Amino acid sequence: MDIIHVASELAPVAKTGGLGDVVHGLCKELVRVGHTVRIILPKYDTIPRSLLQNLQVHMRDLWSYDGPNCYHNTVWSAKVDGLDVLLLEPHHPGYLFSRGAVYGCPDDTDRFLYFSRAVTEFLFKSNLKPDVLHLHDWQTAAIPALQKEIYEPLGYSPLKTLLTLHNPEHQGKCSPEQLSKIGLRGYECLDSGKFRDPLNPALTNLLKGGIVYADLLNTVSPSYKKELLEPKGSFGLEEILLENQKKLSGILNGIDEDFWNPETDPYLKVPFPAHTPFTKEKWKLTKKNKALNKKELRSQLGLSDSKKPLFACVSRLVEQKSPLLIAHAFEYVLAKGAQCIILGSTYTKEMLSFFSSLQEKYNGKGEGVILLDYNEELSHRIYAGSDILLVPSLFEPCGLTQMIGLRYGSVPLVRKTGGLLDTVSNRNGFLFENPVKEELSSAIDFASDAFEADGDRWEELMQYGMSLDFSWKKAGAEYVDLYKKRPPFS
Repeated sequence: MDIIHVASELAPVAKTGGLGDVVHGLCKELVRVGHTVRIILPKYDTIPRSLLQNLQVHMRDLWSYDGPNCYHNTVWSAKVDGLDVLLLEPHHPGYLFSRGAVYGCPDDTDRFLYFSRAVTEFLFKSNLKPDVLHLHDWQTAAIPALQKEIYEPLGYSPLKTLLTLHNPEHQGKCSPEQLSKIGLRGYECLDSGKFRDPLNPALTNLLKGGIVYADLLNTVSPSYKKELLEPKGSFGLEEILLENQKKLSGILNGIDEDFWNPETDPYLKVPFPAHTPFTKEKWKLTKKNKALNKKELRSQLGLSDSKKPLFACVSRLVEQKSPLLIAHAFEYVLAKGAQCIILGSTYTKEMLSFFSSLQEKYNGKGEGVILLDYNEELSHRIYAGSDILLVPSLFEPCGLTQMIGLRYGSVPLVRKTGGLLDTVSNRNGFLFENPVKEELSSAIDFASDAFEADGDRWEELMQYGMSLDFSWKKAGAEYVDLYKKRPPFS
């Protein structure tokens, strides 16, 4: 098949969270099994030139629209980790993607609306006709409407569109005038069956419009698909998702098992086997070398070589991830005499101030360490060296950290939600129901007691978790089946 992905992120060149990893991992798997794959994303000024192989101009003379104005764009081609990538560079007076960041600008909706129109213009001018156009989140959700409302009437044969809802908390709400700037009839888009925001009828909602116009929809785990069709999990989109549920599916994400591989990971003190079947000698080596990684991690962070469990959390410190529960877990673990590490990145002054105060209180003064940074190398060492991985998310469409933890023999302690529920069970981890301190504390107690009291049971948890296949092989095959599916409403 011929597949084109359009996204705002692609690891490792443009990544702020899991979206970049998912696009990279899925595309690598699709290429591995013989499909033709191209990825289109903005040419951010933050992309390291060293990660772009064979960078060259692909199309020099692409013009696109921003209200009454028409601006020139250059499309570049490159290889990223063997993947074919097209980078759209607008020559726009607003320097749309030369801001030193992927997101976080006050005009993010305008930036990605311009990108969506320019991408659709590029597809039209290039007469590209892939078997499927795979779009990701609100940043590209206007493309199906542009395709159907503007380009089909020009004779551009229909493209089958699939929109993946990675995190529907973020929806791209904007004024109808902003849709008019890219050529759509903005005030007609306020129709309740099109882009009108379900919570504020004066605004348009890009993700809602994508749900309406895309031929197929999916989200990133089966359990999260169910949650999206319920009022408490839909972020206001329940009604439109119920109306379009025949074209909605749930496919669990995978992880890149080449990148997340304890046997070859260059960041670890020593590698260790990670796949079953575990012979007696092989498991002995796994335990021994994981223990060495734990000792090295403790030494690096100034923690004692204790017999108590080492808890860890690797997370963005945003509302979705329950940062106040993470902080509670940190202090509760330390009060029990165990150890805890938080490696977290935050984008709000409030959370930065809150966790900075915890840093000042605990770092260097006991058995807890908080690091407010994105640190790839340290994250690998934490997965390899920790005993218990904390993931107390308020909601979690899929989650990658628990899968990575399982691969590295770190037993996850998670809340029963979304993809966490699809990947963690009593056979490989610990779960709690409600996002409240009391239930999280009880789960920590249970996990601590299990670690200290029953070595055989703990090894069973580790071995079963490490035996699970979270590679992209299964998910990739499910996506191919979805690509072949006949759109219900075409």
